[in-house]
Amino acid sequence: MTAEHSAKANTGRAKLILFLTIFVAMLGLSVLFPIFGPLSRQLGLTESQTGWFSTAYSLMQFVFSPIWGARSERVGRKPVLVMGLIGFSLSFGLFAVIADLGLRGVLGGTLLFALLVGARFLGGILSSATLPTAQAMMADLTDKENRAAAMGLIGAAFGLGVIFGPGLGGLLANFGLTVPVYFSAGLGLVTALLARLTLRETRAPGTVSPAVGNRFALLRGPILVFLIISTLFTLASVGMEQTISFYVQDNLGLSVAQTPAVVGGMLAFFGFISAAVQGGAIRPLAKRVSATALIPLGLIVMGAGMFALSASSVYWSMAGSLALIGVGSAILGPSLSAALSLSVSEHQQGQVAGLNSSALALGRMTGPLIGTGLYQTVSHHAPYIFSGGVLAALLIVVALARPQVRAPAPG
Repeated sequence: MTAEHSAKANTGRAKLILFLTIFVAMLGLSVLFPIFGPLSRQLGLTESQTGWFSTAYSLMQFVFSPIWGARSERVGRKPVLVMGLIGFSLSFGLFAVIADLGLRGVLGGTLLFALLVGARFLGGILSSATLPTAQAMMADLTDKENRAAAMGLIGAAFGLGVIFGPGLGGLLANFGLTVPVYFSAGLGLVTALLARLTLRETRAPGTVSPAVGNRFALLRGPILVFLIISTLFTLASVGMEQTISFYVQDNLGLSVAQTPAVVGGMLAFFGFISAAVQGGAIRPLAKRVSATALIPLGLIVMGAGMFALSASSVYWSMAGSLALIGVGSAILGPSLSAALSLSVSEHQQGQVAGLNSSALALGRMTGPLIGTGLYQTVSHHAPYIFSGGVLAALLIVVALARPQVRAPAPG
């Protein structure tokens, strides 16, 4: 009994540390959300060029996430996670230095844009190790019955990071538009140190897994449908995230100095709602309702929020629409992660998490270009109408395909 209680305590402690690691990493990323728009305009870049910052980052995540996920199966989760956090930090520091040189007039034009995009390429390559490894570690620590709740815990860590990050970014931007970027770089190093010193390994290096094969062999049946939904719902979400600072600034008539604080407040509200759903409602709900039954609900709620945002022109209607989007994404993200995790064996958790990260990265890669392109060339409302349409189309796909979790054969 004592040994059993000790094992449960160790597992709970590991989950808590992993939760904190993900939260701090997401905090470092989300402080940038309110400042990307005004920073780009200060640097003389267009909305479409701004979209390339996320596209470059996500392109490398798309390529490298499955590689890091599979590598964590061979060498262990912990070293891959720590390396990803260090890479995150280095790339953000490089981006901040380059942006500072641009603000001071030392760099400009095509060279400035190319160097900034290059820093994002580097960040995508290295930091793409973080999410799939964290998801695989959580899967290692959780039995099948509690898998959806565990993925909801990861989602809550992300949501809490989004609550505090944008507001903190808006506050730090008062001291300079690149200050939040430097803060993210420093926070990444602190997180890497925390993970290195306190997080225990959940998979022994060199473990031979007979079930591990070509990860692309998993791309069939319901798993493929779940990955397609992950890609397109992320595309819709990121298209909104990349244009919201422009949308708020232009519709509310704000200055560059005012924009980070206002957008930060809206996104903090968005994150609070999302975290409340993921950390509160989803965990008990997921024990009574299957992950696949929650997916269409998330699509409906998130799609309604996108269409509402496209018709919003004042602060509170924008904030309310973002809250609705937050509820939908809070239902969708953990449900998709749980459905994918439950569809493969224990020896394939790193692989399927890597594939899901690639699916998410593909959405993040294309969403910014589509969103900013529509904003710049069609209308300020077009990105949100498009995103709502994508989510509605996915709802039809789910209704027709009816994907279900198919538990793998033992061994």
